[in-house]
Amino acid sequence: MVFEKLKEIILDQMDVDEEDITLDADIQEDLHADSLDIVMLMKTISDEFEMAVPDDAVDTIRTVGDIVDYIEEYQ
Repeated sequence: MVFEKLKEIILDQMDVDEEDITLDADIQEDLHADSLDIVMLMKTISDEFEMAVPDDAVDTIRTVGDIVDYIEEYQ
């Protein structure tokens, strides 16, 4: 459920193919997100999942799976 919603958010905000979005996909390396992409993604995640994502948490997130784990842990 979280992964599917996150996948929708990534598809809406970034120019990537759906099959590239996997739990192991590195946000910067595989999905080619720059720092602005990441900031916007985290803002949308905060809004959609009604949770705060502090800057120090963003620094530890590397993969789509990391984001899913973070969301599931703090919901």
